[in-house]
Amino acid sequence: MKYIKQFGIILLISFLGEILRAVIPLPIPASIYGLVLMLAALMTHLLPLEAVQDSGKFLIEIMPLMFIPAAVGLLDSWSALRPILLSVAAITVVSTVVVMVISGKVTQKIIRMDRREKDE
Repeated sequence: MKYIKQFGIILLISFLGEILRAVIPLPIPASIYGLVLMLAALMTHLLPLEAVQDSGKFLIEIMPLMFIPAAVGLLDSWSALRPILLSVAAITVVSTVVVMVISGKVTQKIIRMDRREKDE
């Protein structure tokens, strides 16, 4: 019953993101609105972490499974991808490296800031 309630909360926030996407005329996906709403609710303690923690962990654990339909869709579109495969591969590699470098630098900066706060 606990998981059903937690999934319900996550779905409600996702639905609110869908409503915001329909109301606000910006080219932002509903999932981003939902993530921002979830972050705001958690940061302001309107929603305690315990209210969605177990379901969130479960969703993160099964996340790789969620990419299978997208991969099958790519295989299904092979004829359209074949002429631009080298470009797509290069863009994928470069963007992956850029995201890894930026994520690493941001993480290092946050860790350093956290250490400075603990030292003071």
